[in-house]
Formats: sequence, C-alpha cells, structure tokens
Amino acid sequence: MKHLRGRMDESILVCAYYGQNGERLIRRGHKIAKMLDCPLYILTVDPLPFDSFDAEKVEYLNQWQQLAEELEVEEFIIRDNERKPIQNVIAEVAHQYNITQVIIGQTAQSRWEEITKGSFMNLLLKTISFVDLHVVSVERHVRDEEDAMFEKGVRAYLLEDGEDYKVSFTCPKKICYEGIFFKEICTDFDNGIFKFMHDNKMHEVHISENLVTEPAKIPRKSCQ
Repeated sequence: MKHLRGRMDESILVCAYYGQNGERLIRRGHKIAKMLDCPLYILTVDPLPFDSFDAEKVEYLNQWQQLAEELEVEEFIIRDNERKPIQNVIAEVAHQYNITQVIIGQTAQSRWEEITKGSFMNLLLKTISFVDLHVVSVERHVRDEEDAMFEKGVRAYLLEDGEDYKVSFTCPKKICYEGIFFKEICTDFDNGIFKFMHDNKMHEVHISENLVTEPAKIPRKSCQ
C-alpha cells in the first residue's frame, strides 16, 4: 500500500537478514524515513527457495512483515531463490524503487558480515554509486532454545477438502499452496502452523488435526 509522503526525492531501503538485529535496522530506517518524511522499503535476500526455509527464518520474515505493516512501510521485498550476487540484487531493487539511501547491518553472525570487508564495500559502492550507504553497528543475540514451540519446518501442501483445507506432506497433482508446516512440540497429531507465500506476502494459518482452523484466511484461487 502506498502512503502519502512529503518528500519523494528521497527513499530509504533497509537490507535485513535473519536475526534479532533485523528489527533494529528496520526501526533505524523508519526513524530516518520519518525525519525525512519519505518512503521506506525493506529487502531481504536468500539463495534458497522459500519452501526450503527453516522455522527460524520464516518466523523472522513473519515478524518483519508485521512490523512493516505497523510502520506503514511502502513494501517488504523478499528475493528468495536468488543466485545473483547480493550487491547486484541491492542495485536492482534500488534502481526499481528509486532508492537514495541504503541501510545495512554490520554483524559477525550473518551473511551480511561480508559487507564489513573492504572488497564487498567497494563492489557495493561501485554498483550503487548513486545512493548514500549507511552501515549500522549491531549487537549479537543468542536465540533462547527454550522459547522454541515448534519442530523444524517441513515442506507441505495445502489442499481443498470441501469447504475446508487440509495439509498434505506428499505432493499431489492438485494443490492450492505450497509452503512450510511447523508442528507443535509434544503433540501426536498434525497440530501447528502452515506458512506460505502469496502475492509476495507471507501468510500463516493454524492447523488442528491436519485441518486449517480458519479457512476464511486462505486467499482464494483456483487449485491446480
């Protein structure tokens, strides 16, 4: 959704990668965008396809999407299954959205650690010489395993079942959505959450004994 901004000659792109620091970068970008009264975009890049993401990655994406809606971000851009070098992807997005400022994080625990090295910085600056580059120092965080509520995500498929939807773990000929199922820990049934991408947006539905509890949340489309 586009929002009315006072300045359209400035626009900010936050490059977020998985970890607690992603939210800090987004909020830093929002603070700058608010001061300038200009559009804010979020980009995350992954060489793996979405259906190969683990539970932790998907949860971060879900949190960032919710944060993006809260902060009225112009667009949350997910480039999965990406084979091009990161600096080229950033440049493509910057050109497409007329970005003037890019914010990236300096952290030792993610793929973005490469940006702290001179070689990557030089490549990035040469590739996007038309923008201002901000490198934000961020802290390291350790994930508390005790907070984990779900098992590792597995690829699954959402099928129509009359007026309901059910989850299948084998690829049928006719499917509605392909995504990731996260089973609740300590349950003998297929209870948990199913997450999938549709129209470049993350969707999440709860599953109880293999069925979607709120089928109305499923975007309607013809199953193939």
